[in-house]
Amino acid sequence: MCCKPVRIIGFLVFLVCLSVPDLLLAQEGCTCFVKGTVLDQENRQALPGALVLIKETGQGTVTDANGSYRIDKLCQGTYTLISRIIGYKEVQVPLVLNHLVAEQDFFLNEETIHLNDVNVTAQKSSALSSQAVASLENRGLDQTRGQSLGEALRTLTGVTTLQTGSSISKPVIHGFHSNRVLILNNGIRQEGQQWGSEHAPEIDPFVATRLSVVKGASGVRYGPDAIGGVILIEPGPLPTVPGIHGELNAVGFTNGRQGIVSLQAEGATHATNTPKNAQLSWRLQGTLKRGGNIRTPTYFLDNTGVAEQNVSGAVGYRIGRITSDLYYSRFSTNIGIYSGSHIGSVTDLQAVLQSGRPFVTSGFSYDIDRPYQHITHDLLKWHTVYKPRDGGVWTLTIARQYDDRMEYDLHRPRNDSLAALNRPELRFRLTSFTSDLVYEHKPIGKLSGQIGISGLYQFNIMNGRPLIPNFRTYQGGLFWIEKLRHKQWEYEAGLRFDYRHMQVFRYENRVLTNPVFNFANGSGTVGVTYTPNERWTNRVNFGTSWRAPNISELFSDGVHHGAAAFEEGNQTLQPEVAYNLTWNVQYNRPRLRVEFDAFYNHINDYIYLKPQAETRLTIRGAFPYFKYTQTDALYTGFDATTSVTVLRGLQWTSKLAYLYVQDLKQSQPLVWIPPNRWENGLRYEWDKISRLQDAYIGINHLAVARQNRVPANSDFVAPPPAYSLWGLSVGGSVPLGEEHRLEINLSATNLFNTVYRDYLNRFRYYADDIGRNVALRLKWKF
Repeated sequence: MCCKPVRIIGFLVFLVCLSVPDLLLAQEGCTCFVKGTVLDQENRQALPGALVLIKETGQGTVTDANGSYRIDKLCQGTYTLISRIIGYKEVQVPLVLNHLVAEQDFFLNEETIHLNDVNVTAQKSSALSSQAVASLENRGLDQTRGQSLGEALRTLTGVTTLQTGSSISKPVIHGFHSNRVLILNNGIRQEGQQWGSEHAPEIDPFVATRLSVVKGASGVRYGPDAIGGVILIEPGPLPTVPGIHGELNAVGFTNGRQGIVSLQAEGATHATNTPKNAQLSWRLQGTLKRGGNIRTPTYFLDNTGVAEQNVSGAVGYRIGRITSDLYYSRFSTNIGIYSGSHIGSVTDLQAVLQSGRPFVTSGFSYDIDRPYQHITHDLLKWHTVYKPRDGGVWTLTIARQYDDRMEYDLHRPRNDSLAALNRPELRFRLTSFTSDLVYEHKPIGKLSGQIGISGLYQFNIMNGRPLIPNFRTYQGGLFWIEKLRHKQWEYEAGLRFDYRHMQVFRYENRVLTNPVFNFANGSGTVGVTYTPNERWTNRVNFGTSWRAPNISELFSDGVHHGAAAFEEGNQTLQPEVAYNLTWNVQYNRPRLRVEFDAFYNHINDYIYLKPQAETRLTIRGAFPYFKYTQTDALYTGFDATTSVTVLRGLQWTSKLAYLYVQDLKQSQPLVWIPPNRWENGLRYEWDKISRLQDAYIGINHLAVARQNRVPANSDFVAPPPAYSLWGLSVGGSVPLGEEHRLEINLSATNLFNTVYRDYLNRFRYYADDIGRNVALRLKWKF
């Protein structure tokens, strides 16, 4: 899986060669196109879903979520361009096409009549347009239902997972994870104990209709910590059509005998027949999950069950120029920790590391015993949008989060009365308050932009054996982003400044001390998007971002039981500062799609957990020993995705991810870096087979290289060998009457029950990875 520079250069030359025919064709024939936006005349807001068509030819399209449109394959000449949407007066303008590209914006005036039963709502991404964004939605998202957030996102190129056993996983973007990847849950910065490698995001993926990954530094828009990228958990907009609708998802997995049920219902009232057109909308959602011990190809993993109960609800009210909604969610889970990862002596630990055989095996059981984790996460959010008559948009978002994490050790206290209480050995309670105020000014010609402020206040209370101290944090930020469109080009730039104050409450030699840390820094970004024709899109973005050391990196001192490791912090750590350059190019034709993402990320004062040569023996057992240290690091590589329609209905897709990471101070590789991988898949689709509609069958193969780039004598065991896995998926939908539909998906992962260990699985020291797993997914929409 190594990739020589000449191969990269050859691939780029191939992309350039593909563009030559398009540049030649642009000089003749009907290759012109017109593009623009459709806006509200009064407040200059985008109008998604508006129809734009050529009167003389009948060619047309519908505007996207940003109000943008584009009509291709036009000949030079004079036309009449029409735009209309329900609730607005139709507009007709003359159009003279004498160049490859023409731009025409529309400004529509509202009709005086009230159409109470028709509303158009769309989602608008807040990512910069010059950054690469990968999304999982519709059927692609449905085929991951029942999996964790990290497992679902792993289907996107450039995204892998950091695992702790079989039941805990967190997403990794271009090698970055935890505090270097920011997660926005329904627009709110997710605040939990994300510093832990085995602390998975406390999010139910069933709440989302789209999962998006913004690749590259995103500190200007989203604030500190977004060095590696941002993950957007995006629920659908609240309904505006009167009535009650919903969907029921049921998922079953053979491995772990796991079952998941998720139900969602939503509705809206009729809008009032008044000038302000008031309307109330609502949504309720809940998920239940239960699973037992996971099985590798040759044995069960003891105490690896999971039990989860999640609920969420939202209510929204729209009146005139104000839209306001209230959202609440609760995530609650019990996760068993593989009992073979807690070993009583150094001799036994070394024996497991050398033999490669598990210390503990068992049969199947749904029981979750010590060691295990119990986590609850509550989110309450209030979101209000105001559109004044003079244009622009004001958005205010206020949220409270409460994260309660309890970790139970393998051994109970020796005192019988204390043991009977079954208290956790570690308990972290984090309360966070966030606020964001954003003003999006009305367009000034082709210039649009926004300015905003954000605030964060949080405090953490820890009980039990000391691992990290209590702390209180205050953080504030100010940002400004502008975007300019000119013909085939789009330019954008932004600046941000953040300040972070952290006060720590720590006992040293039984004396309470209060160390104080103050961090401040700026972020910036410049980007450009070039669209020469309907087939090519090029994006280049340069951004800076920074991250202050977190409480764990500064003060950890003890056994982190979920990670089965002894971790030691460093109070002299300095903030990380990252400089990120990305290039994204897309080529689209009816039977061919190519996307290429290249990235270069230089990080000063990079913080990482370095394995030490020795192990640590404590009263809780023997554990691998890790220390936080700092260096300068280089992250560079590329993602490449190719999709080819070989025959009608038959599609081949290839995804390649290459990553090169180097410790610049020590001139050696860094640890815990994802190995390179290459995935290929074939998929055949039918329109209809008897009553089965939209039927498909697909097979895929994933090849993961051995991670050969590791520092000498830096780990307890050598990286595991390369492995390859096969998967199979079939499915379709069955109509149930005129309005209802049942969607069916049957899939299998690790089809041939291959024995393997993944380098990014923290429990690879103790046991093999998960064996064959067959899943049945049913979705009923009503």
